[in-house]
Amino acid sequence: MRNFRDLEVWKSSVILVKNIYLLTESFPNTEKFGLVSQITRCAVSIPSNIAEGCSRTSQKDFSRFLQISLGSAFELETQLEIAKEINFINKKEYSNIIEELHIIQKRIQSLKKYVDSKI
Repeated sequence: MRNFRDLEVWKSSVILVKNIYLLTESFPNTEKFGLVSQITRCAVSIPSNIAEGCSRTSQKDFSRFLQISLGSAFELETQLEIAKEINFINKKEYSNIIEELHIIQKRIQSLKKYVDSKI
């Protein structure tokens, strides 16, 4: 069993979740059960799947959960793009959070590549 708390990608994705919650506070109340819910669930899914994957005994299972985490990261990117297009977030907010998200996506991909090399 791996300790997910030791993984930098897990730590940075938890910070991303916090930043996403802060960002979505300014969204209209009418989006509480719409886009805000979708965005926050995707964000939470990223570190959650990394952690769950760490509990798996096989490298193959761990890799699968990293892939799920990466999928959530790309889904989140799409939802943030939509939020920008409908002016729920401005371009500067979007750029900052997307930059953070891209770093996490690259870290997940790198970790997955490493895990896959051990299969």
